[in-house]
Amino acid sequence: MGRPMGAGRGTLSVAAGLVLVALATVGYALPPAFDPPPLQVDPAFRAVPAQPREELRPVMAAGPIRTQQLTIAAEGQNLEGTIRVPTTPGPHPAMVFVSGSGNGSREEFTPQADFLARAGVVTLAFDKRTVGYNFRDRDFGLLADDALRWVRLLRGRADVDPARVGLWGVSEGGWVVPIAAARSSDVGFAVLVSSPNVSPLRQVAWALNEQLVRLRAPIGARDLLTRAMGGVGFDFLRYDAMPALRQVKQPVLALYGTTDPSIPFVESTRALTTALEEAGNNRYTIRFMDRGDHAIRVGGGPFAPGYLETLANWLTGLPRTATPAVHLAGATPVQRFEAADVPAAPWYAGGTVLGLTICLAAVGYVAGPFAEMVIRLRGRRRTPAETTAKLWPPIRRRLNRMAWTGLGLLVSVIGFIMLLVLFSINQAGAWPAVLAGWLLVRALAVLMLIQEVTAVAAMVSALREGLQPTRGQHVAMAGVVGGTGLLLVAAAYYGLFSFPW
Repeated sequence: MGRPMGAGRGTLSVAAGLVLVALATVGYALPPAFDPPPLQVDPAFRAVPAQPREELRPVMAAGPIRTQQLTIAAEGQNLEGTIRVPTTPGPHPAMVFVSGSGNGSREEFTPQADFLARAGVVTLAFDKRTVGYNFRDRDFGLLADDALRWVRLLRGRADVDPARVGLWGVSEGGWVVPIAAARSSDVGFAVLVSSPNVSPLRQVAWALNEQLVRLRAPIGARDLLTRAMGGVGFDFLRYDAMPALRQVKQPVLALYGTTDPSIPFVESTRALTTALEEAGNNRYTIRFMDRGDHAIRVGGGPFAPGYLETLANWLTGLPRTATPAVHLAGATPVQRFEAADVPAAPWYAGGTVLGLTICLAAVGYVAGPFAEMVIRLRGRRRTPAETTAKLWPPIRRRLNRMAWTGLGLLVSVIGFIMLLVLFSINQAGAWPAVLAGWLLVRALAVLMLIQEVTAVAAMVSALREGLQPTRGQHVAMAGVVGGTGLLLVAAAYYGLFSFPW
């Protein structure tokens, strides 16, 4: 079937254009805005002094050690850990590693734990709990209790100096360690590595924006993801780190990499210094590692120069090293954009409504075939009139194409998000793929819009020509057109029709 009778190509073009403008307006008018401004440079970060030489002096990490596997009981499960102990006479300082987000395997800390143990520090790394911790639900207080259990175990050892037992936390661990330090004086010090110190939502939004800028992704891609984040109902994303930081009285060593794309390190430093000063804690040392990434490694390879030496010298020098000659030192950090909150999505754009929209669209797409099957099983299928038999097949083909396009759009959006995550880790050659993926998503959205307009025009034209749909055909037309309409409105909210492209 060619273009539907009664609806010329010009009329359909105008109709599609008007609907496109209406949907683009939805993309501009309804969603909350997310546009982080450039960060105003703080004078304290314009000329960071060089790191003192004594902090970078070579460390003889060649002493013999012994390794032991440990198990302790925690809330809801047992925790498994590995302790590394210098065989030289003690007592030694000791430190527990607290992992970042994810499964938190103790194996990721092996190089650091081994180095420090051979330098004279008892180290303990443990596997993060699996009960009570998942993608949606995270209780930082529960994780802090786990860390404190290991601290108490170390303090009870004869080869450990109980006054120098502390915690090391990276990334998400930067929210956990201050809670543990605020809860218990058993924690003798805190090492914070790539610690965000802002809310998880701010940190994720900043990282997302930073990654997309580095990938040269279109601004619409950022809007799509941030609008989706605004509808996520994960309570832990709005966790406020400041109350716990204001209660930290122990010595703090904070280490940041100057090429970290995952946290707003300048604002993280500001938050940390503000909180510690409010706590009356002057015993803090903040060092910026040149070329260090989120794991304080250079390009995901070796540790940033000076990182292990700084850590070992600070730990073995306690309590003398707790009060440094200069609080901030190292390479000059440069943060381009402020960390901004993602506005909470209105009720009609929340995850529940989005899930319901997708489910209703799916039901609409399968309603027609299902209705036909039910009618056939009941034996009520009637032979369509000659006109209907001629006019219905082209309509059915249009409906089938619309259903496949809707499915393709959903799959392409999910694939595009996965592509962004992949290239956020390895950005080599990412820009053409990101741009191509974004164009594919938007092209499918426009194709779905055109199919909706032309299908409605074709159905109206066929009805005028004498189409007498069966009950199943009525259900198919209403289901597919209605389901596609719901997807079009959802796509409009997430900016898939907004300009510029």
